Amino acid sequence: MDWTQLKTAVGLMSAVVTGAIAQVLGGWDMWLQALVLFVVLDYITGLMAAAIEKKLRSEVGFRGVMKKVFIFCLVAVAFQADMLLGTEIIRVAVIGFYLGTEGLSILENAGRAGLPLPEALRNALIQVKGSGKKVGA
Repeated sequence: MDWTQLKTAVGLMSAVVTGAIAQVLGGWDMWLQALVLFVVLDYITGLMAAAIEKKLRSEVGFRGVMKKVFIFCLVAVAFQADMLLGTEIIRVAVIGFYLGTEGLSILENAGRAGLPLPEALRNALIQVKGSGKKVGA
């Protein structure tokens, strides 16, 4: 197998796996895209804040990754619940809740790094998180 064939095979496999994961999570819509972005940014900003504080520890990082995986497991469960009930609200509520949680964590990480926190963004994230709770209640 030459380099071009290997790149094609890896690209194809990546597309299949990514597509399957997106399908289990309810599709690659704006909600899931935002959640993936927030989860990745929270992890990166957490690493940066820990490095600045000189508190970088691999076991804490591993626990963080496991929590992120659980978020996506809950999104998959919420999507299946929507499918069973014939609704489209449970998945959005779960994602909205975690968007708010992850967003507030990003702001917390910025604060740990010594950055001033924009109050308008903090308030918006609290609203997103709160609306997820109300919708899911």
